Formats: sequence, structure tokens, C-alpha cells
Amino acid sequence: MKEIRKTARDLMTGFCRVCPVCNGRVCAGEVPGMGGLGTGSAFTANVEALARCTFNMSLVHDVTEPDTSVELLGMKLSMPVLAAPIGGVSFNMGGKRTEQEYITAVIEGCRNCGIIGCTGDGVPPFIYESGFAAIAAAGGHGIPFIKPWEDAELYEKLEKARATGASIIGMDIDAAGLVTLRKMGRPVSAKPVEKLREIIGRAGARFIVKGVMTVKDAKLARGAGAHAIVVSNHGGRVLDHTPGTADVLPEIARELKGELPILVDGGIRTGGDVLKMLALGADAVMIGRPFTIAAMGGLTEGVTKYIETLRTELVQAMVMTGTQSLGRLSADILYG
Repeated sequence: MKEIRKTARDLMTGFCRVCPVCNGRVCAGEVPGMGGLGTGSAFTANVEALARCTFNMSLVHDVTEPDTSVELLGMKLSMPVLAAPIGGVSFNMGGKRTEQEYITAVIEGCRNCGIIGCTGDGVPPFIYESGFAAIAAAGGHGIPFIKPWEDAELYEKLEKARATGASIIGMDIDAAGLVTLRKMGRPVSAKPVEKLREIIGRAGARFIVKGVMTVKDAKLARGAGAHAIVVSNHGGRVLDHTPGTADVLPEIARELKGELPILVDGGIRTGGDVLKMLALGADAVMIGRPFTIAAMGGLTEGVTKYIETLRTELVQAMVMTGTQSLGRLSADILYG
């Protein structure tokens, strides 16, 4: 991973410093790029909220080979991790890999390791076209995410997403904050519950709504027919001064746990972070920037190495907290 990170740093010069600790401090305001919007506080809040969660060590037990596998939305995953939908290599990552190289590495690396990758959307068209092509080439093993466009573009992309063979489609509704797209003549917008219900009804697949930060929106998404939600502030890239996702997740989980799968992203870097989010109430996590660094630095091999590292860290954290399986996870593994 050290060599992969060095290559990524060289390729992403001016867009991402590949810091030893990816916390959004030195890249604050660097959008385009990999930073957070404005002061960068929403990005750093994600990292800091998760860092405040600490483990209770427990070593008087017989857990030696924990089970990291889960079932999610009809999928059997080797661990509850998805690569978050990120695109725009030329705008955000330096452009020294092609969009197709990058997203193919994410999708293939995830498939090789028994998890699943998501693809992003955006302008120009090659961003989503590359993602759709990678999922189709992987036999539908991927989740295409579509931004909350206005009707004509939205429904056209839904049809193209279905054509990839994917059984799950997502919408990063938090992308409504990307006002630059409206200035480019490609407006995105928030969706009232009636419109969201119509979109989900027309999707023809299980549907994930990403960008939920309150109990109210979580309940509205459930009522609109969402099959899963993602607690997310879009990596701190669409609204400054939002709380960290680890801070809002527990309340949402208390209200909706068991009614639909709850995913979360934001500040997750290690297998230990994965376990923390699950203990806070998530059913699975999405990880963004670290997958980008792995794919830029080592393509498919880089993604595979990062996933292997994550799994090793997750197993270690499970052993050190006496967690035999993620299906029997107790919130008591967290301190306080």
C-alpha cells in the first residue's frame, strides 16, 4: 500500500496530497479536487465524529476467526463494505488515468474481493458512460448511481443503468447541492417525496437513496419506497458546516433499524472504522476517497490490496472486541 499511495500522490499532484491522515484539513475548499466545500468543516466533521468513538477491548473469549460476511439487498458480501460512487478523474483527480481505467479498477477490484463497487455520474457524459460500461463488463456486478437530474435526463439514465444488468440502482440526492451543474445547463434538484416515489417506481430495480442526514428525511425516503438509505453529507462537498455522519447515524438507526438497510459513509478509512459504524447502527458502509487513492495508485491491484488491508483490520478489531460475527454485533463494543 505504501508504493500504491506514492504512485497516487505523484499522479494526483495538485488535486490530492494523499496525506498520512485523510482528514480534509490541508485540502479545505479544494473543490474541484478531493477536498471539502468552503471551510472544509463538513469533511473534517466526518473524520472527527468517527474518531471520538473508541473501543472497549475485550480479550477473555474464544473468538479467533470472526465471520465478516453479510447479506445486503439480496447480495452476499465478504464484508459490509461498498466503494462509494466517485467520478470525474479529469476534474478531481488530476486526469493522469482515464475515467475508464479508474472505474474499471474499482468495479473489478471489488468483484474480485467479494464486495461491490458503485459508479458515479456527472458531466461530461464519459463519466457515467465509463461507469455503466464497467458494470456491464462485470456482468452487472456494480451499483450505478444517478444524480437527481430533471426528468428527461433522469429517466434516460435510469434506462441505461438498467441495461448494465445491475440489480440495484442508487441516487445521490445530496448532489442537489452541485449548483455548478445548473450553470452548465444540466440542473440537479432536491426531490419532493411524491417525485421520489415516482422515480423509485420507474427504476425497475432495488433503489438506494444516498444523502440522508436526518430522521425526517430517512422516514420520507422509506415512505417513498426506497430499499435502502445512505447516511451521507456527500463527503462534505455540497454543504459547509454539517455534522459528521457518525454523529447523526445513531438516531436514524434507532428509528429505522430493521425496516430497511442503513448504509453510511464519511471519514471511514480502516477496518476499525467499519466496525465502529456498524456498532453505531449501520448495516454496511461506503468508502470513498481511500478507494480513489487505491485505484489511482494501483488500478485493480491497488483496489484489491486496499480491500485486503481493510479486511485484515476488520478481523483484528473484531477479535480485540470479542465480536464473532457482524450479525451478532453489540453496541457495547464502543466505550461510553
